[in-house]
Amino acid sequence: MSENNDNGTTETEQSVFTDEVVTRLAQDAKEIISRYPKPRSALLPLLHLVQAEEGHVSKDGMRFCADQLDITLAEVNAVATFYTMYRRRPGGDYQVGVCTNTLCAVMGGDEIFSSLKEHLDLANGETTEDGKVTLEHVECNAACDFAPVVMVNWEFFDDQTPATAKQMVDDLRLGKDVVPTRGPKSLCTWKQASRVLAGFDDGRAGEGVQAAGPSLAGLNLARERGWEAPDPNNLPTPIDQGEEGAK
Repeated sequence: MSENNDNGTTETEQSVFTDEVVTRLAQDAKEIISRYPKPRSALLPLLHLVQAEEGHVSKDGMRFCADQLDITLAEVNAVATFYTMYRRRPGGDYQVGVCTNTLCAVMGGDEIFSSLKEHLDLANGETTEDGKVTLEHVECNAACDFAPVVMVNWEFFDDQTPATAKQMVDDLRLGKDVVPTRGPKSLCTWKQASRVLAGFDDGRAGEGVQAAGPSLAGLNLARERGWEAPDPNNLPTPIDQGEEGAK
């Protein structure tokens, strides 16, 4: 087994950043950087770009970002290690994240996570031997109205149970079609998802249902009752409301 070093890579790992790869990625990086008034603002999508190339962010990937933005490797490392959306070591084709934040947890998220750990024989952050699934517990996915929620490569699987979650990971490992509850009609791999997050559209953003059920309840009620949001340009200020309003 290869041993992880402090950079999140392994001692036996071979860099994918050949001259040919660097030349190709530099063209994508140029396009990404052009979207921002200040080059260093492009660091987050650039990290997704290198993650799309090798499945995680290695020291070589961070060095590529630093070179493109003319900043230090330490500055890139500080960002890459702060955000959990960047892997620091190789993982599976499908990142299965079980929400264990408060609402999902009490609705069954903790049970789902425990059942998947046992079913896959994995600890948090580990990957199946076939390289298909990496399991992790995640914080709030902003989908509390569909708790408990599981995400696969950032796509939603709502109202899950231990049984449905286990069936899903089994299907992923067998190469079967697995369809998210909302959004695209099929799953892409972790690398493909990272490229989308880098800002390169895969043409699937408009597929499927984006919001449904409880998420639209308030909007539907407002429409039924003829409610409209106040004009933000005409909202009263504390000064308009006098001293009592200011309080």
